[in-house]
Amino acid sequence: NKPAKNCHIKDGRGHPPEAGDSNAVSMLVRLSIPDDPAYADLIKRNGVLPEPVYGGQLQDMSNPGVAPEGKVRVEYDALTVEFRDGTSVELRQPTLRITQLGYGPMHPDTHISARVAPPMIGLGLLEAIADDAILANADPDDKNADGISGRPNWVWDDAQQKVVMGRFGWKAGQPNLNQQNVHAFSGDMGLTTSLRPFDDCTPAQTDCLAAPNGNGPDGEPEVSDNILRLVEFYTRNLGVPARRKVDDPQVLAGKNLFFQAGCQQCHTPAFKTRSDAAEPELANQEIRPYSDLLLHDMGEGLADNRTEFQATGSEW
Repeated sequence: NKPAKNCHIKDGRGHPPEAGDSNAVSMLVRLSIPDDPAYADLIKRNGVLPEPVYGGQLQDMSNPGVAPEGKVRVEYDALTVEFRDGTSVELRQPTLRITQLGYGPMHPDTHISARVAPPMIGLGLLEAIADDAILANADPDDKNADGISGRPNWVWDDAQQKVVMGRFGWKAGQPNLNQQNVHAFSGDMGLTTSLRPFDDCTPAQTDCLAAPNGNGPDGEPEVSDNILRLVEFYTRNLGVPARRKVDDPQVLAGKNLFFQAGCQQCHTPAFKTRSDAAEPELANQEIRPYSDLLLHDMGEGLADNRTEFQATGSEW
């Protein structure tokens, strides 16, 4: 397995691979196929229908004796975007390919979604925002006609065994930090937990199924509940760095433009955390996340065309 620090570099953001580089160490690739009513219960709990041969996430690394599922290649095209004032900028438009498939072809309608590891700071504060405070900013039908229609994702909570509001992951597909960590242990590192005591091996991957999985003789998972609690505490309590250059004229000019453009209508500047937060140091804090923690349709240019629970292929 690969350690979390390789993805979240210094607890910060990861990066996509360079052009032609098959080392996607801080980027993962999610896989799914179109929904099928025959698997309604699986989709309800998983948010997607995994690719039948390769599962829900491509494993481009493997243990000895087990073939990796494939390799990731990214190529970039230059994309020039011109603004109304005549200014132009050049962006990189990625094209993702999966090569060297280890277990035969994928389903012909496989949806592929690349996800770069996000930063780890301030996550406990985001978890401590009340659901009602987030829902107060939701406007899925744009009833106030401001052109913004943020909405929550409703996802499955593995521990509570019910549908709750999502808030973590690029499509808000996880309800809390513990479940986010559990799925990272499983999908990113190949480690079992009490909430996910199984390996991500499909029936086609016989070598994977036959390999030792690291569970104890009585079925104890590789990651104990005590370790899960410690990791949860760590991910909850990584502090947010102090704002830099608070008096810099250029920074202040940017702040004014931010509000003049109406960016704050999606990037909500401030919240107050709940009084009953999981850790006392996270309670009753005035925070400035500049996020409403809602899904927004970002258009075809940023779409992965892959649903996740109630999030559409163009919502993030």
